[in-house]
Amino acid sequence: MRHLLSHLRYSLPLGALCSSLAISASATDKALLDILFGNGLITDAQYEQLLQQEEVTTAEVLSSVTLAPVQPAPAATEVREEEFASAVALDGNVQRAIDDAVASAVEAESPVLASYGSKGFRFETRDGNWQTNLQWRAQLRYSNPYGSDPRQMANYEDSSGSSFEQRRLRMKIGGHGFKPWIKYYFEVDLQPARDVDADAVSSGARVIDWRIDLAKWDWGGIRMGQWKVDLNRERVDSSGRQQFVERSIVNRIFTMDRQVGVQLRGRLFEGTMADMRYYAGVFNGEGRGVKNNSTDHLYMGRLQWNFLGRDLPWKQTDVEYTDKPTGSFAVAGFTNTGPCTRWSSSGCGNLDGFSKPVFAEEDQFKIEQAVQEFAFKYRGLSIQQEWHRKFVTDRVMGTESDLTGFYLQSGYFFHNLIDAFPAPLELAARYAYVSEPNKSVRSLYNEREEFTLGANWFFSGHSNKITVDFSHLTLDDELLGSNYSDNRFRIQWDVSF
Repeated sequence: MRHLLSHLRYSLPLGALCSSLAISASATDKALLDILFGNGLITDAQYEQLLQQEEVTTAEVLSSVTLAPVQPAPAATEVREEEFASAVALDGNVQRAIDDAVASAVEAESPVLASYGSKGFRFETRDGNWQTNLQWRAQLRYSNPYGSDPRQMANYEDSSGSSFEQRRLRMKIGGHGFKPWIKYYFEVDLQPARDVDADAVSSGARVIDWRIDLAKWDWGGIRMGQWKVDLNRERVDSSGRQQFVERSIVNRIFTMDRQVGVQLRGRLFEGTMADMRYYAGVFNGEGRGVKNNSTDHLYMGRLQWNFLGRDLPWKQTDVEYTDKPTGSFAVAGFTNTGPCTRWSSSGCGNLDGFSKPVFAEEDQFKIEQAVQEFAFKYRGLSIQQEWHRKFVTDRVMGTESDLTGFYLQSGYFFHNLIDAFPAPLELAARYAYVSEPNKSVRSLYNEREEFTLGANWFFSGHSNKITVDFSHLTLDDELLGSNYSDNRFRIQWDVSF
């Protein structure tokens, strides 16, 4: 058999040869005969006959191959390597069959499986108890004339002009360990861009999400760590799963964003008309990257009714073409006392006209906020709506401010109605409204509106898409009695690997 191995390295592909050599020497003869027999190259009787021989010659094996006609072998028990190449030419199908069989045997013995899917590259053990998903994501954006939503008169009078921006560059790592229901996830933002006058540290990498889920039962589980709290759909929907280039003007004022804490969550009455999800948690209340809170905790709750008995994922548009109508109605709220009046991915911050956290008292602001939410998807149609109400009590100044926000957006793949319309193209529209205290005099209010038209071209779902949107933005300044308006154009390539 050693002569057969010597001759085969001239006719088998390199991958098959290397795989064959990985088999132990004591098992080589039988392993090669098993491959030939398993692929129908020799009969059962030939297999038994060859297996019983102490040494099998090249001629004897090749003369037994049924799928590749060969010339009668020389009478000699050994064939010189120089003669083998000219005397025998294995059929291409035989080579591929041997390659596939050896590769399958090697794969079957590997304890780790590798694949690629919607969550990126996946590595998991054969028993399913360990899994890791690795994904990279980037957003490359052009905006004109505003890089962010204009909120004050000065923003309209001094627009930033056109700009290119690496909006988000992120690495996501998630999976489970020990058991499939012990899940983990963390996300690193490489923060590639900063304002020209900001310190270089502003463009440094930062961990924005890290969490562990104990989710053995659907009806109840525990999440702990730091993540975007499950208050409202627009914010929890990933920035890579949006219908427009960016979230609406409502988001900045009303988001809870990322917090450090623990939450009880689950799904009840699954598949029935009473199908619902619930969330109840307690958090530090001072945003991302804070290891302890200075005063009171933040308490939140959310109740979501899946009124058609089917759950709606946290992502926008219906690029998946939901075959059955699926919708949800939710109410949520939270309360917090501390130095923060708003939050973002940068952590604790302040609304316009309110003290910055570094200058505020530890328990200066009491926040009470509620939200009502609706979402629906069906065969390319998506609808999403939120209404927010927020009360900010300034314990130092003795004032109370009432903020209101609302948005409604919808998108549709018109290919479902018109065959000539491109299948990857979605058209969408959004209206948003915000009423907030004036920056200079809190007792007076500014009203802002957003009218946006958008289009998405999906190359590979949300993993690779081009988004274009055009907005008309308005500001009604009650203090100055003036109205301001302007248009904005944005285009973005969002891609995940």
